Amino acid sequence: MMGVPEVVVVSSDGMRSLVVVGGQWGDEGKGKVVDLIAGAFDAVARYNGGHNAGHTVRYGERRFALHLVPSGIVHDGTLCVLGAGMVVDPEALVAEIGHLAEQGVSVEGRLLVSERATLLLPTHRALDLARERARGQGRIGTTGRGIGPAYQDLASRRALRAFLLTDPGRLAERARALMAEHNRELESLHGAEAVDLGRAVEAVVAAARELAPMVGDVGKALLRTHGEGGRILFEGAQGILLDVFHGTYPFVTSSSCLPGLAAVSCGVPPRMVGPVLGVMKAYTTRVGGGPFPTELEDAVGERLRERGAEFGTTTGRPRRCGWFDAVAARYAVRVAGIDALALTKLDVLDGLDEVQVAVAYEDGQGRRLDVPPGDSEAFERLRPVYETFPGWSGSSAGATDEVDLPEGAVAYVRQLERLLGVPVVLVSTGPRRRETILRGDGPVGRFLRRIVGSPD
Repeated sequence: MMGVPEVVVVSSDGMRSLVVVGGQWGDEGKGKVVDLIAGAFDAVARYNGGHNAGHTVRYGERRFALHLVPSGIVHDGTLCVLGAGMVVDPEALVAEIGHLAEQGVSVEGRLLVSERATLLLPTHRALDLARERARGQGRIGTTGRGIGPAYQDLASRRALRAFLLTDPGRLAERARALMAEHNRELESLHGAEAVDLGRAVEAVVAAARELAPMVGDVGKALLRTHGEGGRILFEGAQGILLDVFHGTYPFVTSSSCLPGLAAVSCGVPPRMVGPVLGVMKAYTTRVGGGPFPTELEDAVGERLRERGAEFGTTTGRPRRCGWFDAVAARYAVRVAGIDALALTKLDVLDGLDEVQVAVAYEDGQGRRLDVPPGDSEAFERLRPVYETFPGWSGSSAGATDEVDLPEGAVAYVRQLERLLGVPVVLVSTGPRRRETILRGDGPVGRFLRRIVGSPD
């Protein structure tokens, strides 16, 4: 019987695995952080969501908008895997692979899709749009990519799984049958136009022929990498506050965003996953509906949106903007087990006379809460209790060392550390790799300094 490689998280030569997660409502700048460190890892594993996620990676003079393929793909020799906890649109994945090829990035031999991942079909997209329209004023604000309906089929135990990509005949039969059920809902419940099954099946099968060589056992591949002494980076999508269990339900995504899902999705032991690096903006944003206590619907909010270029990578929608919410952030640190933070877009706050941070919530009866409630309707009625900090007139944009930051910016970062109880080990001061400050102590901070060195 083949032996199982010894599983360790930290060895004498340093950290062997790391999880990167968003600590807010998504769009925190994970793409830059992952790209900055991915070159030091032998494998990068994406473990949740689908092509509703999106981030922009800059590599040299090129920019890549990625939705399904992990950021490590731009680094030669890095294995990139899509875990079983994902929903994969075959057509979208083929298109993304094609866009990468046009820019000189080949995925051949380096991209592996879990045979247990759920396939997202054209009718899932149609259902997503029809259901969102039917909600009227109660719209969740989904991307319309079909993510929720695909996860619903998974929970209902009728989803198609990626191993069918290697069997076109069986895939066509199963896809046609499931999409016929979807069409019945579209027509009878929503009065929507049915999807052309012939064309839809043909498109899925055509994509399958291209993807079939990339389907396999993700867990086995990662255990092999780990057993040979390689490092593994687990890449989460969306943000902790969008987690289907612990986020602002129902205004959440349809998968779990917590680091614990990485082991489940990738089929590896939990002790192989960690520590956790959380990524948070120096302020807060969210897309779609749902509670947002610190939202600014004024000139300051518009300033943050414009200076921060707060428009979705996947949808292009303008993001809602507001002050940093330390209550929600503390909750994310707790439920995700975040060990250290990467703070992005600090430079967006440059030039403000003062900066506010929510340190508690207050309900209509004057009671203070220091934890977000599980009831989103109650959450919606809460008002933030702010601490106000001095702004700074100098520029932090492009700073590469803490000594180059304005005094007020340094004080602000330290106040966030105090409020959240975890060290900020990376500060991003712009979109380029070199516009990064590595700071702080502890295992994650020391590890980042060792593997990143001087970003360029």
